[in-house]
Amino acid sequence: MSIENSKDNSRDNLDIVSSSVSPGTLYLVATPIGNLADITKRAISVLAQVDIIAAEDTRHSQRLLSHLQINTRLVAYHEHNEERAAPRLLDELEAGKTIAVISDAGTPLISDPGYRLVTQAHDRQLRVVPVPGVSAMITALSAAGLATDAFTFEGFPPAKHGTRLHFFEQLATQERTMVFYVSCHRIIDTLKDMQTVFGGDRRLTFARELTKTFETIKRTSLSELISWVESDDNQRKGEIVLVVEGCQAIASDSKQVDHLLSVLLDELPVKQAVKLVVKITGEHKNDVYKRALELKSE
Repeated sequence: MSIENSKDNSRDNLDIVSSSVSPGTLYLVATPIGNLADITKRAISVLAQVDIIAAEDTRHSQRLLSHLQINTRLVAYHEHNEERAAPRLLDELEAGKTIAVISDAGTPLISDPGYRLVTQAHDRQLRVVPVPGVSAMITALSAAGLATDAFTFEGFPPAKHGTRLHFFEQLATQERTMVFYVSCHRIIDTLKDMQTVFGGDRRLTFARELTKTFETIKRTSLSELISWVESDDNQRKGEIVLVVEGCQAIASDSKQVDHLLSVLLDELPVKQAVKLVVKITGEHKNDVYKRALELKSE
């Protein structure tokens, strides 16, 4: 049963309520990720009424507000000033001001600043109100053609090669669909590290410039995607979301795989042991790799 259907059936599930802002309230307002038409009427109303808009990049957000003909006062609130700015904004809220938090694009706090402010607002018993809208993560997931019944959001993979490999190794046995944000400058290196850990056959969906003019959505395997992105430099530009299929579970009767791995892991690193077992048994590399990690941990 959905959350909506589990509500009190004595009233409609959808309400039309006043868009007037309330004193001393912190609003978390989603903004478009590309197409300006995706902003909601409620978001426009809230942004026009609040006393202060806390923006990740005031110059970027000013263009949106100018388009909407909104003249609300803008202040900077980003990862570099969050520790200093949060207490000042909370004091404003306690004085009865209304504040909206927006990111450069999408839903605030989803891989963006704001955690400290929202946490401390709750600590001070201040009202926090989400104004929902577009999220790049959900937009990509909905169009990915991969399982959506269970998924994890993993944010941006680390920038450094070694740290990034370790990051993916921690996710090698994750069976849920995984969503990543990836810098266009590191897309090739990131995909190659994914292939090293997850295997070239792992399916994923590449979603670039969502809702914009040059939107690209492509579902394929890791090995094929790497070749495609390397051959087209346009695919190495803009905002990129990767939706990656989870690791498939190993069959319960894989006694031969377990036996071979238990012998080889005593003498060889995991990758070498897995490679040999795959050659001997013909089992899927991802499944064998997952089982190898399980045996090592045991």
